[in-house]
Amino acid sequence: MAAVVGTPDLRRPAALAVLTLAVALSYYAAGRLGLMRELVVEGAVFTPVWPPTGVAVACLLIFGLRTWAGIALGALLVIMSLTSLRPVVLGNLVGNTAAPVCAYLMLRKVGFRNDLARLRDGLALVFLGALTAMLLSSTVGVGLLVLTGRLDPQSFWPVWLAWWVGDAMGVLIVTPVLLVLHAVQRPLRLSRWKEASGLALVSLALVPLATHSPVSLLFLVYPMLIWAALRFQLAGSMLCALFTSVMATIAATDEVGPFERLSRVEVMIKLQAFNGTMALTALLLSAVITEQRNTRRSVERACQELVEVLEHLTAGEIPPGRSAKDSER
Repeated sequence: MAAVVGTPDLRRPAALAVLTLAVALSYYAAGRLGLMRELVVEGAVFTPVWPPTGVAVACLLIFGLRTWAGIALGALLVIMSLTSLRPVVLGNLVGNTAAPVCAYLMLRKVGFRNDLARLRDGLALVFLGALTAMLLSSTVGVGLLVLTGRLDPQSFWPVWLAWWVGDAMGVLIVTPVLLVLHAVQRPLRLSRWKEASGLALVSLALVPLATHSPVSLLFLVYPMLIWAALRFQLAGSMLCALFTSVMATIAATDEVGPFERLSRVEVMIKLQAFNGTMALTALLLSAVITEQRNTRRSVERACQELVEVLEHLTAGEIPPGRSAKDSER
């Protein structure tokens, strides 16, 4: 009996260890993917989109605060793959762990829902989870570079801006995609699969053209995002936004298409402005559409219930779930 009672207690540490390891490996894999494309600003190397921040915030929202250790371990693995373990590394480790945790705490404080079915959820993710919380990681990281003499103090703000925007883009683009994938319960109907396949084919043809054409055609992606948001809400719009962001980042780091013949700072500004406006459009538009559809369904359901009540009252019957006294009233 003692062994049976103790089994759940043994399972919890084992499950937590597996979850921590899975989060760490996911963070590390996202970090290695992010490091495949880099830009240089004021002599500092940074990634235009840092996916690990999106992975970290999504893991916290899905599994809770217990995943912080996995985030810290993943951040440590990424840092150690780039440099040796030094005191300054511990500061970066704290900043990279604390920023997603702060994002999670602020989002939970305002009643954030993982389905992103309300406009307020989209706004909270943008302004609290991305723009506000990521101030911590960028300030700590760039501040340590200045304090250790690895960065000139005059270059603080350009590098800080690049670091902050890269972390924020990770939350804006990666976190919604992971939340959508976690919430998927049933496959699409056959008719929806046909439309989804058509949207995918259009994206595969249009996005490389818009991001690699020497003529500035980046605006062509917005009708595609609107189509995806109208028909597939968050799942469609954010997957399209993720693919577009990847292709734009490749074009920017290769300095081709609309990013050709630009200085490094101009490339950073143009890429981050495009990624930011595109992610905001996809996220907020899909949230508005989903909220309106849910409101319409609630109104239709209430009207149907009212019709059923009136039919029962007209027939002289007591509506289901109501007492005779309620019907008299």
